[in-house]
Amino acid sequence: MKKRAYVITFLFGVMASLLVVFIQLPYYVTMPGTAQALEPLVHVENGDKDKGSLMLTTVRMGRANIAAYVLSHIRPYYELYPLQAIKQEGETDEDYTIRQLQLMEQSKEAAIIVAYQHAHKQVTYHPRGVYVMSVVKGMPAARVLQVGDRIIRIDGKPVSTSEQLIEYVRQKKKGDRVTVTWKRDGKEQMATLELAPFPQAPKQVGLGLSPMTDYDVETDPPVQIDSEKIGGPSAGLMFSLEIYNQLVEEDITKGYKIAGTGTINMNGEVGPIGGISQKVVAAAEAGADVFFAPNEKGAKDSNYREAVKTAKKIGTTMKIVPVDTFDEALRYLYTLH
Repeated sequence: MKKRAYVITFLFGVMASLLVVFIQLPYYVTMPGTAQALEPLVHVENGDKDKGSLMLTTVRMGRANIAAYVLSHIRPYYELYPLQAIKQEGETDEDYTIRQLQLMEQSKEAAIIVAYQHAHKQVTYHPRGVYVMSVVKGMPAARVLQVGDRIIRIDGKPVSTSEQLIEYVRQKKKGDRVTVTWKRDGKEQMATLELAPFPQAPKQVGLGLSPMTDYDVETDPPVQIDSEKIGGPSAGLMFSLEIYNQLVEEDITKGYKIAGTGTINMNGEVGPIGGISQKVVAAAEAGADVFFAPNEKGAKDSNYREAVKTAKKIGTTMKIVPVDTFDEALRYLYTLH
């Protein structure tokens, strides 16, 4: 009997452990990720080698199980989010991943353009279509389009930017029909859709999609960015600084470890990101000397202000530097000795 009791207890323990690990809850959990040197990921042909390093910071994220749920309530900088706070309505896990990778591609394109222009190197770019970033459940686009499709024509007219697509549809009214031509897996497809009101804004009509312009960027010297499976736009600023550093003769790191985060657009403007505290923790653990944080033009709840509070809490001597533009980050680096 005693042996049987031991076996039952053991099996119960195994089952409980499996439940804790494998049952997924309707939440995502995020935690500090890594701060990794960008030089191995960015390759400018005949680019300079430098003593210091510019580092990309990340946040680890995944679906929460019972163990992760418990940890999020007791571990510092473990954050819990409901599914709808991370994914858009009707978005699958695959759609979310594709959207994040496309945001990374857009971020890399902007980083290349900004870096080459500031380094006075040759760069040209032109739009070649509009990516579908997401579709709204119940709207016309959701019936035929998928995340990752590239729209190339509307009503037979070429469309090369998201602005062109939005402006064209904006002129239409409820019940109007438009013919959309797109590419998926290299194959061209076409469908005629009737515009409909948006669920959250009935006075506005449209197709129900979020577009993003796909650019073809050419540079001299050539550049390649191996972003691997990293998604999202938050590495834009640091990519642009690393590319610039490889293009110019001087070492803008001055031998320091420079970490940071922030989106960047083609005008060199730096935008806010999520998970700033977790990225500060990751950078501090990697021994960074400086951390660039989006300033959001001095907003009271800016990434920069949160980063300063986090740095103080964890007791790091890492310098938190506010930036609104690529120029500001560059000017700070040139003041280092």
